[in-house]
Amino acid sequence: MPPVAVSPSPASTSSQEDSCKPPPRNCYRLVLLGSARVGKTAIVARFLSNKFEESYTPTIEDFHRKLYRIRGEVHQLDLLDTSGNHPFPAMRRLSFLTGDLFVVVFSMDSRESFEEAIRLREAILETKVSATQGGAKGRRHQNLKVPMVIAGNKCDRDIKTVTVEEAQQYCTTQDDCCVFIEVSAKRNYHVDELFYQLFVVAGLPLEMAPNHHRKVPLNFGSPTMLPPSQPKHKATLSIKRRLSDACGVVAPNVRRPSIRTDLMIMRTKTCSLGTGNENNTPGSRITLRSSDTRKTCTIQ
Repeated sequence: MPPVAVSPSPASTSSQEDSCKPPPRNCYRLVLLGSARVGKTAIVARFLSNKFEESYTPTIEDFHRKLYRIRGEVHQLDLLDTSGNHPFPAMRRLSFLTGDLFVVVFSMDSRESFEEAIRLREAILETKVSATQGGAKGRRHQNLKVPMVIAGNKCDRDIKTVTVEEAQQYCTTQDDCCVFIEVSAKRNYHVDELFYQLFVVAGLPLEMAPNHHRKVPLNFGSPTMLPPSQPKHKATLSIKRRLSDACGVVAPNVRRPSIRTDLMIMRTKTCSLGTGNENNTPGSRITLRSSDTRKTCTIQ
């Protein structure tokens, strides 16, 4: 008589699920922005599943989540793929305020999309500054550092209206948290490097980059998505072996947080900026120092 499969008890299942829940300090939100048809969704697809779809479907807003186990800790990366047409300005502003790190995409064969990428970077910084009391429009934001990659997609095109040198020159005039990467989602060129450089400037674990961790396949019916953590003595392992122990999995059917949840996140982050806290999301290098400790946050 063949053995009968035994389902895990509710207590066991709950314990396994809890082991996949990251602490708040290890939760980050990545927002992708840019004009329509520049390849934002294609870059996301390469990052999550290394796939490329030739057909184009306009994005309204897509939400994805990836979970990692790195050096015994669980990390959560939420990805918000936004519309290039900005049908809801208030939602775009909310994405600026709740985002911890950003990828602003333009197409190397579209000067208009490059100019829009520059406007988006300025809008992100201005919005984060103006969210704190006294942050009037147009206020300088030298002290505000937001991890950001300006991604020049479609570099495989024969005709380009934006040069690599021009895009690099723009980023060199910004702070050290803004970098330019030339990519092609279609050819899978430098997509891994894009995210690696983003996590470098954000101060996040480098094992979160696509080519720095094992991809864990989901098993149907499994009560937990990530494998158990390695023994504590793994700290004595070589760097190469420790990197091989890092793993990641794309969470299936994840629901986008509610607008109410986003507003609560926004309140927390803008208040942290207003009081000068540098690590409102640990690992992120978003900083805004203020000499006036009496400032409070306002939601506009």
